[in-house]
Amino acid sequence: MLFMPMFRKCCLALLLALAFGAGVLNAASSAEAAPLLQPGKKTLFQRVVSHPGAALLAEPKADAAVVRKSVTPFTVLYVYDRKDAWLQVGPSTTQPEGWMEAAKSTEWNQSLTLLFTPRTGRDPVLFFKTETGLNELCSAPDMEKRLADLETQAASLSKGGQPAPQTLPIVASEPAEAQGAVSEKRFYLMPILDMKDPFDGVKFLRVASIDPGTANGAKDGKNGPPKTGIALVIDTTISMKPYIEQSLNVVRQIYDKIEKDHLADNVGFAVVAFRNSTKASPGLEYTTSIVSDFATAKDRKSLEEKLAKVQEAKVSSHDFNEDSLAGVYKAVEGLHWGDYSSRLILLITDAGPLKSTDKYASVPMGPSELNDVARQKGIWITALHLKSPGGNANHAYAEQSYRALSKLSGNRSNYLVVAAPTPAKGAQQFAAVAKTLASGMVDMVKNTAEGKIMTRPKDEKPQNASPEDKAADLAATLGYAMQLEYLGRERENTAPSVVNSWIADMDLSQLAKSRQVPAVEVAVLLTKNQLNDLSTQLKTIIDNAERTKKTDARDFFQGVLSASTRMARDPNMPTQGKNLAELGVLSEFLDGLPYKSDVMLLREEDWYRMSVGEQTAFINRLKSRLARYEEYDRDRANWESFGQTNPGDWMYRVPLSMLP
Repeated sequence: MLFMPMFRKCCLALLLALAFGAGVLNAASSAEAAPLLQPGKKTLFQRVVSHPGAALLAEPKADAAVVRKSVTPFTVLYVYDRKDAWLQVGPSTTQPEGWMEAAKSTEWNQSLTLLFTPRTGRDPVLFFKTETGLNELCSAPDMEKRLADLETQAASLSKGGQPAPQTLPIVASEPAEAQGAVSEKRFYLMPILDMKDPFDGVKFLRVASIDPGTANGAKDGKNGPPKTGIALVIDTTISMKPYIEQSLNVVRQIYDKIEKDHLADNVGFAVVAFRNSTKASPGLEYTTSIVSDFATAKDRKSLEEKLAKVQEAKVSSHDFNEDSLAGVYKAVEGLHWGDYSSRLILLITDAGPLKSTDKYASVPMGPSELNDVARQKGIWITALHLKSPGGNANHAYAEQSYRALSKLSGNRSNYLVVAAPTPAKGAQQFAAVAKTLASGMVDMVKNTAEGKIMTRPKDEKPQNASPEDKAADLAATLGYAMQLEYLGRERENTAPSVVNSWIADMDLSQLAKSRQVPAVEVAVLLTKNQLNDLSTQLKTIIDNAERTKKTDARDFFQGVLSASTRMARDPNMPTQGKNLAELGVLSEFLDGLPYKSDVMLLREEDWYRMSVGEQTAFINRLKSRLARYEEYDRDRANWESFGQTNPGDWMYRVPLSMLP
């Protein structure tokens, strides 16, 4: 919520400019004029963001005729010419509109933007007027007290509507708890204009922030409390019989609670069963099966009857790991989530997912990519990992995989261990944990229906907490975040609109306690054309890597270069000592991004030193990322057209972690 007069909406020029993203030469090849290229680039145009008070003139001089008296602050403009202290600019890549003072703009050549992380362990983000103000707070020995005072002032100003005093170092704040969060589905933008590293592991970011006012699915158009869908994704292989039976007991108990709380229409359960490859083991009968789509308490009899018929497999799988990712993917894509604004998957298994090197794995994506798919669809994944003595050798791999699958942000994940020293004890503990989680979701719905704002769970976690206590804490954390997301979506909350401010990428309240919890995550704005280019280049790398695994590294690199001459800076450049990024194989918009990549940094000699197994793992990681890009392409709900009819100019916010 803002507590100072802020710029409310972005003009059509912003939308048109954003629709062209970083700008691709092909879009302007037939135009009379084209923007200036960024230095050393073949396809990326120069861009700036306008400041308050900027005007467009007919000539580069102060007394020239006025073309546009006032440019809406934070309009993205392409640069066509530079003369002294003036820029010739325009909102599109087809023609300039006028001249603007360079001092009234900020360079923005990288398509980096920020997204707020889920509110599962942090306070609202504060936007500071200056880097100095933010630095002084973070350097103060009494940071915790100063921060509390700032947050109190921000809250009182937002309620009273009074102007903020000049001495207040902050200009805006993310909506606070009572207002809800900015919906993850809302296509707001926070371009990164500058970046500093004042403290170890913490970045200060100079950002602009704007909400164009478009919100895909931002409001359900329904009154009343949120409808919550809980999908049980159950491993039904040999050894899982006790847990299948307990799942039915948990569902019955939760349905009883729902009916008692008069929320029969507001919580639905679904069940998906998974096993393993029927090609490797035909006797397994299925790899995945939707036992029941979502059913509310009014339809509980049908679901309970179907779940009661589920049996464990009669034959063993080809591997100790099972195809759990296939089960999760089936739940994400195969169930009807549309009626449910809050969405949760409970994965229940005693084995890890099939490895990417397993030829029988049916989902081409890895755990991280599948987590990204679910989060884009507003689905939270919680992994209940049953640890039995027979799986000791598999536990570390399974835990690593399921932490990635259920990741929230930073080191946080929705991963819970269920100790199973014996099947009976494991089933008993599983029932308690699953019931606690599901009950927490019902409590969230009940609180929202009664108008109660949930309190953020305490940060301090007992080291020796029982599995039930950990489940209760996770349920409270998820319920809190889900309620804020629901309230923000219902109220159509917008991101704070500021032209120039500084934020920390870590939560300030946690920093005051010497802990690091991400408050924002970096994404890259890609057009469909750019994503297609990136996919084509990854396919080229994969094809040549597979073709040359048993030959030599030079053959691999030369093959990649030969197939990528359109992108390569110089196809005849010596490859020795050069990585793929330096050779220009990967898209130009990846250059200079604040992250390191195994692919971009790969050199000829690195490939040569890899064993065949390491090369195979490298190829499979690329295949997993490529499969995610194909999902992006199909994900119509999260592409923003900004009024453009050409799908190649539509834009997607791709998390930095999903780049190659």
